Amino acid sequence: MSDFINTLENCGYIVHSVKTKEEALTLSKSMIKEGMSVGLGGSTSVDQIGLLSHLIERKDITLFNQYETGISMDENKNRRRKGMLTDIFVTGTNALTLDGKLVNADGSGNRVAAMIFGPKKVLVIVGKNKIVNTLEDGFKRLMDIAAVKNVDRMNNKSISMGKKPRHNLDNIANKFSYIKADEKDRITLILVDEELGY
Repeated sequence: MSDFINTLENCGYIVHSVKTKEEALTLSKSMIKEGMSVGLGGSTSVDQIGLLSHLIERKDITLFNQYETGISMDENKNRRRKGMLTDIFVTGTNALTLDGKLVNADGSGNRVAAMIFGPKKVLVIVGKNKIVNTLEDGFKRLMDIAAVKNVDRMNNKSISMGKKPRHNLDNIANKFSYIKADEKDRITLILVDEELGY
């Protein structure tokens, strides 16, 4: 693990390794300071460690929450745009390679765009199931596992709201990125020794 962390640090990332999602939550909470503006990328991992609900409950930050129930699609898009110019952007990743590449796909593109440029800082929650050997493995994981499960999740959500399912691989994963290095100390990775997200 130490060699892997050294590799990630050489790519410019700040890296923390924790055992549990509870530790990941405690560490994440310490990084969100009073007065910060916070953007969100779609992430089941962020939700699973309890960070999404924590951010929603906080009154001392400005959270651009595009997932708030009852907002219009125009407001949803507005919050996504504002989230790309925040103090910190909180998200997960579809895959992380052993040589330090973050591999991702998006439907709207706000998550991949914000990870690349915009927010001052980016916090990425990475479950152990996201770590893969190569870039090719990363894209394979993205399409064969993450995208498929996200299609199912989004369609089930639509059905539960009485709406017609409309998601498929073409509209859930149509904008791709991989980051092989970044501005030093802009992206923080929290590696969690549990399976998280898709």
